[in-house]
Amino acid sequence: MPDPAASVPASLAKSLDGLYERFNRREFVEPDPLQFLYSYPDPADREIAALAASSLAYGRVEQIIRSVSRLLTALGPEPAAFLRECRSHREAAGACLFRHRFTPGEEMAAILFAAASVQRSGGGSLQETFRGARSSREAGILLIEAIHREAGLERSSMLPHPSLGSACKRLHLMFRWMVRSDGVDPGGWDALRPADLLVPLDVHMHRAGLLLGMTTRRQADARTVDEITEGFRRIRPDDPVRYDFALTRFGIRRELTREDLLRELSPSAAAPR
Repeated sequence: MPDPAASVPASLAKSLDGLYERFNRREFVEPDPLQFLYSYPDPADREIAALAASSLAYGRVEQIIRSVSRLLTALGPEPAAFLRECRSHREAAGACLFRHRFTPGEEMAAILFAAASVQRSGGGSLQETFRGARSSREAGILLIEAIHREAGLERSSMLPHPSLGSACKRLHLMFRWMVRSDGVDPGGWDALRPADLLVPLDVHMHRAGLLLGMTTRRQADARTVDEITEGFRRIRPDDPVRYDFALTRFGIRRELTREDLLRELSPSAAAPR
């Protein structure tokens, strides 16, 4: 594991800040499930949309966008109100008549209906389940257990339990969207600080972490998440996932390749191990 006490080259921080200024803009969002959250000014609706969109954020990006669009269109412009008016998850299943890879519509309906119930019991927001948590991993455990309990599920493919050691990319992605607030992330939650977040570890962020010398691990698991997050925390202790969006544009957008990222971040800018 990289040495947390090692100093960070000024050139690395400068390169990352340059990438943030150039690419952390809405014009670079599409194609990304984040693009759907801008349609929901009410945080209660936005957090339901964020839960739905992040839960489907696996597989080919084109398929993700189609699935998220189909689901959120069916839920309507006020998804929280739509789910509150459903009398059971079976009624909610009418909006979930699709399958996204390993995620059946029935499971999605059960999770979303349960989330709406958790909202009601928490005064209108999912974040009340984890207010007081000291990290996004602890918050994730509290949130997932509350939703599973309400849904009558021991586990689900949509919301893997953080204590099992997986990277939980989709969960940390939702937290990034809802906790941070800048030109890209819309925010809406105050129960966590940006400093509490963990990187959403997908293949693009994993490659960036390896390139930057923040990890040497090839397995994308919770330990790798911690190592890469710690690497960014040495640069921005107040906001360790600040660079996630900009770095992951390379590979997601067709015009920004991994080779472009290699040119942007030369080996001389890598963090010490």
